[in-house]
Amino acid sequence: MTTTTTTALPITSVLVANRGEIAVRVFRTARAMGLASVAVHSDPDAGALHVREADTAVRLPGAAPADTYLRGDLVIAAALAAGADAVHPGYGFLSENAAFARDVLAAGLAWIGPPPDAIEAMASKTRAKELMRAAKVPLLDPVDPAAATAADLPLLLKAAAGGGGRGMRVVRDLDALGPALDAAAAEARSAFGDGEVFAEPYVERGRHVEVQVLADGHGTVWALGTRDCSLQRRHQKVVEEAPAPGLSDGLRRTLHEAAVAAARAVGYRGAGTVEFLLDADGRPCFLEMNTRLQVEHPVTEAVHGVDLVALQIRIAEGAALPPEPPEPAGHAVEARLYAEDPAQDWRPQAGTLAAFDVPAADAPAPVPGTAGSPAAVRVDAGYAAGDRVGVHYDPMLAKVVAHAPTRSEAVRALARALAGARIHGVTTNRDLLVRTLRHPEFTAGAPDTGFYDRHLAALTAPAPDAGRAAALAAAAAALAAAAPAPGAPLAARLGGWRGVRSGPQVRRYRIGGTEHEVRYLPVRGGPPHLPDLPDVRVLAAAPDRVVLEAGGVRRVFHVAHRPDRGAERTDGAGEVWVDTAPAPGSDAPASHALTAVPRFTEPQDATPPGSLLAPMPGTVVRVAEGLAPGDTVTAGQPLLWLEAMKMEHRVTSPASGTLTALHALPGHQVEVGTLLAVVQEEEPRP
Repeated sequence: MTTTTTTALPITSVLVANRGEIAVRVFRTARAMGLASVAVHSDPDAGALHVREADTAVRLPGAAPADTYLRGDLVIAAALAAGADAVHPGYGFLSENAAFARDVLAAGLAWIGPPPDAIEAMASKTRAKELMRAAKVPLLDPVDPAAATAADLPLLLKAAAGGGGRGMRVVRDLDALGPALDAAAAEARSAFGDGEVFAEPYVERGRHVEVQVLADGHGTVWALGTRDCSLQRRHQKVVEEAPAPGLSDGLRRTLHEAAVAAARAVGYRGAGTVEFLLDADGRPCFLEMNTRLQVEHPVTEAVHGVDLVALQIRIAEGAALPPEPPEPAGHAVEARLYAEDPAQDWRPQAGTLAAFDVPAADAPAPVPGTAGSPAAVRVDAGYAAGDRVGVHYDPMLAKVVAHAPTRSEAVRALARALAGARIHGVTTNRDLLVRTLRHPEFTAGAPDTGFYDRHLAALTAPAPDAGRAAALAAAAAALAAAAPAPGAPLAARLGGWRGVRSGPQVRRYRIGGTEHEVRYLPVRGGPPHLPDLPDVRVLAAAPDRVVLEAGGVRRVFHVAHRPDRGAERTDGAGEVWVDTAPAPGSDAPASHALTAVPRFTEPQDATPPGSLLAPMPGTVVRVAEGLAPGDTVTAGQPLLWLEAMKMEHRVTSPASGTLTALHALPGHQVEVGTLLAVVQEEEPRP
């Protein structure tokens, strides 16, 4: 596929006004096209992967997005200072800010995005729907919240500006409508500077299907197939695929024609996405148009064999697209790997990635799938081993994409790549993704937006054999800790497994909230014996690799150890990670994070009974109105809200009783474990 350039506006150096994986991804294409690359970075991102990937970088002083990546004036000044002649906005931040796009053009820089007028036309979801109605694009009828009745329920409240699930609430009770409107407006105002919220019918078990469009400045508009993005948490996408499964040819044509009509209605140019909601009967309704590159664009690239970023750049240079887009081939599925704990209300996580390795081929675009071709796996990552995941930005670590001739092959390849990943140092949604991809409802090709509402509890529950898997992981960790290091003196190497009269040696580990005791009995001239696991034989043990025969099956366990930070320890305490191949047919985790329990307990700082500790690092954004020490509170009552990684998280009272202390104030930065409040539990009635 080639494009034709009709005007001479060559781009030589691209500044990406973004961070993380999208900046890395754009730099990769820029490098392949022979272009220089410029990064911008906040202070926490000074050593980030996107900075390391760029040819040059410019500092944006500060940490908060409002002071850094959302400061268009600083970004433009950085481009001019670094000699860039074009700006690519990525997604999020300033990518759909028409004023920023105009300022970029006014500064004499090329804007690798749609015309500012098109951005402005689609910036407000309410105004966009008016335009789409005029273009005869199918729509959901809006609902006036002030006149809503029980017959209108359930309702979906949405912020008119922005996206990413911010300012969205589902309302199923009229009494909850007023508070939900206030909360949605407050979140939208904080995130986008615009508190406008509108309401529309909430479609139960709907499907979120979108069409990738690409338009040049010469009148050609491509509809590059469909994507299904129905699997979402908190209205944010988790798993996406192309093409959307189970659509009739007639429905695909309808969606393509509506998407092209939407793009033409605003004089669109560049890459964009038109999003639709399909109800239970398959009727499509326009949701919004995202005037930027989408997170999930790699699945379209894989299926159509294109590089959308390269096409964005060529269109910005004045190139003309061929009359027809390339034909699709195969199926692609993408999973977003987040630093979060799905079992704890999707709580974001922070920390240092001690290891980060997904067994995949990292390439800008996988080879298009054809009959008989192997699955291709692609990783677009914003982090590498040794990087710190902070609290200021979205918790997405990477996107993992599998492309194969059929959907089932792509799904299996993606599940296997994720299951084999080694991710140490932060909790992630990896196990949830693997279980999702293997769930019968998903493999049947019938996803909908209520998937996690129905299945989250089961998908995050311990597998029936989770205890056995954890016991084997703890045994591997103990044997690795006791194994002599290679090159140790002969006496040490022999002494590790020499017979002793004192009986079994003992090590203890915590996995989650459970403590595991491992007893191993040294055996003269050979590996030790595990008396509490009679069906397990130790075949080999080294500090980083243990081989066990469990139930007659040989399994290899890879062990990584990081001593306890901040103290010199000689008792084996610290963090340990054990990875093994997934057991066939098992949902039990194949990777375990363990904490070695010291032989001697160290004194801990005491906290009062009823202490409410910060569950994550973040910023206190709100405290319940009028809340003060001495107030009576009930179990589960919201006391305050923390903002971390672009989302608000409600902190509730752990028990019913009296609030005896309140240490949190709006604007305060807190770390994990910070004392926020103390609730003295009421005495139980006799």
